[in-house]
Amino acid sequence: TEAIVLIGEIGGDAEERFAKYYKNLGDKKPVVAYIAGKTAPPGKRMGHAGAIISMGMGDYGSKKNALEKAGIPVVDKPSDIPNALDRMLKK
Repeated sequence: TEAIVLIGEIGGDAEERFAKYYKNLGDKKPVVAYIAGKTAPPGKRMGHAGAIISMGMGDYGSKKNALEKAGIPVVDKPSDIPNALDRMLKK
């Protein structure tokens, strides 16, 4: 495995937890992330139990911020993933 593509979504805290874990790793593989739900209206109930946003975690902004602080670029749309991966692998 040369790189990792992280596909996340609003709700829950898995992406924030991954960012914390990744930040503390020694030898890291390149990671590029996409978080679905960027345009979801705030406060709108989403279709499943995992889409719970609470205590400043779980929304698009908190996930993107945590991932970027860990050195993981977050792309705006899935079609941006190949170019982002290419840039990461050429570093």
